[in-house]
Amino acid sequence: MSENAAYAVGDQVRVRAVDPPHHTRAPRYVRGHRGEVVLAHGAWPLPDDRARGIDPPRRETVYAVRFAARDLWGEGAHTVAVDLWESYLEPC
Repeated sequence: MSENAAYAVGDQVRVRAVDPPHHTRAPRYVRGHRGEVVLAHGAWPLPDDRARGIDPPRRETVYAVRFAARDLWGEGAHTVAVDLWESYLEPC
């Protein structure tokens, strides 16, 4: 886990169900869905800020979050992992 990470491996999180009026790296297909943190990658610049010209961009912990495919698309026995910045997540 990163030094200032809000979540730990194994934590259940939900991707915020927002549709911001600017660039975001949170894929629409995971917004509002619940997943499990499987890895914390450390702090990285928030691409949303970079795309809006905010300098310097905020740095946030990026997490690999695993979702059941059936929860995302209604079928599938596999899982899908998506890298998500901390501000995209909320605790369950």
